[in-house]
Amino acid sequence: MAESAAAPFVASTATQLPIIAKSQIKPTWCPGCGDFGVVAAIEMALKRLKIPSKDVVICSGIGCSSNLPHFLSSYGFHGIHGRSVPLGEGIRWGNHGLTVIATGGDGDGFGIGVGHLIHAMRRNVKLTYVTMDNQIYGLTTGQASPTTTLGHKTKSTPDGVIENPIDPVALALASGATYVARGFSGDVKHLADLVTGAIEHKGFGFVDVFSPCVTFNKINTFDFFRQRVYKLESSGHNPSDIVAAWQRSLEWGDKIPIGLFYKVDKPTYEDLEFVLAAGPLVNQPCGLKGRESILDEFV
Repeated sequence: MAESAAAPFVASTATQLPIIAKSQIKPTWCPGCGDFGVVAAIEMALKRLKIPSKDVVICSGIGCSSNLPHFLSSYGFHGIHGRSVPLGEGIRWGNHGLTVIATGGDGDGFGIGVGHLIHAMRRNVKLTYVTMDNQIYGLTTGQASPTTTLGHKTKSTPDGVIENPIDPVALALASGATYVARGFSGDVKHLADLVTGAIEHKGFGFVDVFSPCVTFNKINTFDFFRQRVYKLESSGHNPSDIVAAWQRSLEWGDKIPIGLFYKVDKPTYEDLEFVLAAGPLVNQPCGLKGRESILDEFV
């Protein structure tokens, strides 16, 4: 099932461990990387929900953050750049009895993969997507990413970024995601609450995570976010109000909101697709009825 070197271990241990745990493969992230908090939050969320390891698939694209499927004892699929969401969709439609979590970074998800992301959100696929947003390309040593802020000097923008950054929360709201949240890897418990909600939600659950790169981004650091983030749930925000969610999504400066921006219940793609309504494809009979007569029409 998996393309990564971690796949044989991940696939074999998923049937042995009833509930999620860390794998024997140790993270290779830089010491202090925000992604450690994200993998811990996902592990905490799955343990809270008591979902068996054998029923969980975590898939990813390319980047530092996309190594995450290696580090938990679920099934894993380490795909190609920008393709974690369509991988998750395919796995979900093949067996929508599984809990599918797609993971990646800001370059992977909001750069090469942004087209896939928009269409998955508008379809409202029952899928959780967690991005580790460090506002830099970390794996390739510090180039500007789609979320790098204006004026930020990087290896690829020595005079400062001149392009407006993508706002992932606003993008998710505009694209039709039915669960839209933002967390901070410096607050793992709060982040675990958001991931738990996304997994439980019947629809596309999007969680963008401020996950500082301690090596290549010296601006958007842990201290930068600790001084600015505030929790929406402590501010009287109503997550059923999409207009309020839009207004909050545009806040960036001395105060930056984290928490659940928006949540609404709508039919999922799986609900509306009559083939999937008959149950997971893996449990349905294979083959075509009357295939000989169908083939005769084309011969």
